[in-house]
Formats: sequence, structure tokens, C-alpha cells
Amino acid sequence: MDGSSSDGAATAFLGAFFLVYVLVVLAIVAVTIWIFWRILSRAGFNGALAFLVLIPGVGALIPLLMLAFGRWPIEDQLAALQAAQPAMGHAPNPYAGPPATQ
Repeated sequence: MDGSSSDGAATAFLGAFFLVYVLVVLAIVAVTIWIFWRILSRAGFNGALAFLVLIPGVGALIPLLMLAFGRWPIEDQLAALQAAQPAMGHAPNPYAGPPATQ
């Protein structure tokens, strides 16, 4: 009788441990996807590329390689904006006051 209650306690402990382990792993995966989503979105890529992290082995490597070696869409937008504006030597000082007259 003593052996079966010990087995039941061990089973309950392992079940609780497994449940906590699964919840911690899911939380880590969710936070990792969220972080990659934010980084990719700020770089101008589609944030859904963060789901590549779910691919075992190379999942996190793909977005990192894209960020490290790819051309960022936000760079293209910046180049287009700079091309549309006339080139200026420097910005005028807003605190200098009105221009002097002669």
C-alpha cells in the first residue's frame, strides 16, 4: 500500500512539473517572437517573419541574416525622401533671429 501512494505522489509531481515546464517554454517562445516582431517591424520588414523562429534549428538565424546582410526597406524609404528634398549645406539655426539687412 505504501508503494502505490508513493507512485501516485511521484506521478502528480511529474505532471505538475511538466505543466510548469510547458508553460515556461511557451512564454519564452512568445516573448522571443514578440521581440523579433518588433525588431523586424522597426527595420521595415513584415513583422510576421518573426514566426520563422518556430522552425527548429535555423528559425532564428534566418531573420538575423536578413537583418545583418539584407537591404532594409526603411533604407529605401530614406533614400527616396532624401532624393525628393533639395540638398542643403546645413540647416539654418532657428535661434539666430532674423537675417541682418545692409
